[in-house]
Amino acid sequence: MTAPAPRFKRVILKLSGEMLKGPLAYGHDRGAVEHIANEVCDAYRLGIEVGVVIGGGNIFRGNSDAASTMNRSVADHIGMIATVINALMLQDAIERQDIPTRVMTAIPIDPVAEPYIRRRAIRHLEQRRVVIFGGGTGSTHFSTDSAAALRGAETEAEVILKGTKVDGVYTADPRKVPDAKFLETCTYQRALVENLNVMDSAAISLSRESNLPIIVYNLAQAGNTRRVLTDGDIGTLIGDPESARFRELAARRTPAPA
Repeated sequence: MTAPAPRFKRVILKLSGEMLKGPLAYGHDRGAVEHIANEVCDAYRLGIEVGVVIGGGNIFRGNSDAASTMNRSVADHIGMIATVINALMLQDAIERQDIPTRVMTAIPIDPVAEPYIRRRAIRHLEQRRVVIFGGGTGSTHFSTDSAAALRGAETEAEVILKGTKVDGVYTADPRKVPDAKFLETCTYQRALVENLNVMDSAAISLSRESNLPIIVYNLAQAGNTRRVLTDGDIGTLIGDPESARFRELAARRTPAPA
């Protein structure tokens, strides 16, 4: 049987730093880092151009309790540096599978990474290099969710893949609300109004302005990234139901857009 063809040419994978710590309370779990690398490499081997935006929450978060007494801008800059550390960890794991990468940062750290330049990032993607974006947006008071939406719009990606530890988006936290309902599809507006904890409001708003769909799925399950990119029958699709792209992606799903 012929394997399903990928549905996208270029994607942005957004993952939190917490995905890299695995069962640990802090830092990097070798198995977790290798798992993420495997998922990225799997997407790459489908012929897809892959950009990755990574958080730093396994090391430091600007809005954490540890940062509560700090100046917000200082705390956010520390968080940006944490994302660069994670980008380098992931780069090493991917390149050990003989796949070329580039780390690009929104804050200059010349000895270890390239500065982010939009046209150069697009050229790396076209040249079949995985591009890992560190440093968030380069500005304080913005999350790495916003960085993912920004990089997706700037590099003309077709979709943002939000890799999480849950199957997708629910009407409430299913761990706290037993009758919370899983959403196959969701509009940008509903995600914002009901505060469904998909991405922060700035990221969702920018994605809506760019008509950039978001797919939230369980990245912790091996093989799910390939499944999202080919079968397209898992996770939650978020977008504008009036757009042709949304209708195309939602066609494999039976429920009407929420």
